[in-house]
Amino acid sequence: MDIQRLTPQEWERFRRIRLASLKDSPGAFGSTLGEVKDRREADWRKQLVEIATFVAVREGTDIGVVRGVLARTDPSTAFLLSMWVAPLCRRRRVGGQLIQAVVEWARSAGLSRLVLDVADDNLAAVALYSREGFESTGEVGTLPPPRSHIREHRRALLL
Repeated sequence: MDIQRLTPQEWERFRRIRLASLKDSPGAFGSTLGEVKDRREADWRKQLVEIATFVAVREGTDIGVVRGVLARTDPSTAFLLSMWVAPLCRRRRVGGQLIQAVVEWARSAGLSRLVLDVADDNLAAVALYSREGFESTGEVGTLPPPRSHIREHRRALLL
């Protein structure tokens, strides 16, 4: 398996894996499939400029994705977001390797903390983040409407 960082020229590749993740796990993300499926090429390219995007590739197929973005309010912090692994590839260390790609990106940018939000009932993701060293901060919230019934909590990793 290989972890690759996408460039703006690979926007169609990113679009494919992002739409697959939203279709497979609609309750795991702040965005919905309906909100993003009709985005323009320029929007997809812009995201790849502004947000570090990594994909896991096995035998030429994209099997997972994760992104890292600088926090707007804290220059020492970044967010890990959009984490997803294809169902047939879960529990095979793909998620851990994707997380490490964002950790390395954040460290190379001189950041001191990486945070994420995860749904309380997504027990597999909570366990993965815990194994990778992310600890609960005590902060809680919900996904945006129409999924505001999904409660999530924040976890952080000191770098």
